Amino acid sequence: MSLRFCNSHSLYHLLLVLVIFCSISTIYAEANEDPTIRTMEAFSGYPIHESNSFVTNLASSLSVDTETLQKRIDELSTFSDTPAPSVTRVLYTENDVLARSYIKNLMGLSGLSVREDAVGNIFGRWIGNEAELAPVATGSHIDAIPYSGKYDGVVGVLGAIEAINVLKRSGFKPRRSLEVIMFTSEEPTRYGISCLGSRLLAGIESLAKDLTSTVDGQNISFLDAARSAGYAKEPNDLSSVFLKKGSYSAFVELHIEQGPILEEEGTSIGIVTAIAAPASIKVDFEGNGGHAGAVLMPNRNDAGLAAAELALAVEKHVLESGSIDTVGTVGILELHPGAINSIPSKSHLEIDTRDIDEKRRNSVIEKIHQSAITIAKNRGVTLSEFKIVNQDPPALSEKSIIEAVEAASKELNLTHKFMISRAYHDSLFMARVSPMGMIFIPCFKGYSHKPDEYASGHDMENGVKVLALTLAKLCLQ
Repeated sequence: MSLRFCNSHSLYHLLLVLVIFCSISTIYAEANEDPTIRTMEAFSGYPIHESNSFVTNLASSLSVDTETLQKRIDELSTFSDTPAPSVTRVLYTENDVLARSYIKNLMGLSGLSVREDAVGNIFGRWIGNEAELAPVATGSHIDAIPYSGKYDGVVGVLGAIEAINVLKRSGFKPRRSLEVIMFTSEEPTRYGISCLGSRLLAGIESLAKDLTSTVDGQNISFLDAARSAGYAKEPNDLSSVFLKKGSYSAFVELHIEQGPILEEEGTSIGIVTAIAAPASIKVDFEGNGGHAGAVLMPNRNDAGLAAAELALAVEKHVLESGSIDTVGTVGILELHPGAINSIPSKSHLEIDTRDIDEKRRNSVIEKIHQSAITIAKNRGVTLSEFKIVNQDPPALSEKSIIEAVEAASKELNLTHKFMISRAYHDSLFMARVSPMGMIFIPCFKGYSHKPDEYASGHDMENGVKVLALTLAKLCLQ
């Protein structure tokens, strides 16, 4: 009896060892990974490395807290220099500093590790299981031009924080770290430089140098303004902002479309394939001025009319480009002395022109320049400045990111289309640091940069889900 018990007991152990061995072998064969990791996963109750099937199934478990997201957008909009429904939030002003604190607090509440750089780019990181790998980043900006709306950029910051929360609630564990970035001064409102924070992250040395002597309309230097907000504390601090190429494995920005296409077509998601190349030009004319009644028309050298003629020339050259993708705008036209009974002695224009074709855009710029020279000669005024402030190349979205966004949209059963961004974004410069992609959601009538700007809770929910699922896919690569 004792002998039979021992034999049975030994047989039991032998079978147990075989079962365990076969199980581990099967796991290894199926996953082609370290069997130790798979065994640890089996006993720990959650995957150390999420599988592709886990991410596919993740789509059904994503839950966006749309009510809280909208509440936070509304709260952030109260940090404004102008009354609701407009939003005005300019770089390094009191309300900008308060809004930054609000964002840092939300990042902290989401369990992110928060840091800032010398110009106030804010980073919130969710540490992945393999923290030594280059992270996946997402984000946008929260500054707002005068009398604009509360969704431009903000959806890409608060929506990114919510995307992290969505993944955390689902039980997802990132392999690569995930990072939310709030970029400093995407809008050129104060110092005339768009995407200031992301340009510096991209390592543009000429900008870092220029900022040491740049002043705003009130003659406040960039460095003084930055220091008043708690940044740029060291004289040579700006170069510390530069990122090395490859600092991120991918960057994805969620944004309202700022155009009417998605809403008009009833499409949920726009997958950006390219960002148009922007250029900015400053032009000054100087004439003689004089009394509006005393100086006869043949004797005038009117700087105001020279500016008006150049504004029409901008429209003419853009339309003659032959492409719907070429656009030009005279967004600023100022006359001096600005009195109804005084012939303008000085005029100042700021021109924005864009195209997805860099060569075609540059051709338009040259034609505008030649027109300015001709107009000055014909009107007897001086072309005292024709300065190209920036002349950036276009950026193409990375194929792998486009495919990840497309796959996420399909898994969520959302309609989508491929499109070009004719507005520029921080993604344009993040493309110099890492592979880049963008996700668009519809906005009411395409309105942006005005108080009527609006994105519905439903559309924001769709965008956050696509972003969350895209981040999950990319961080496992």
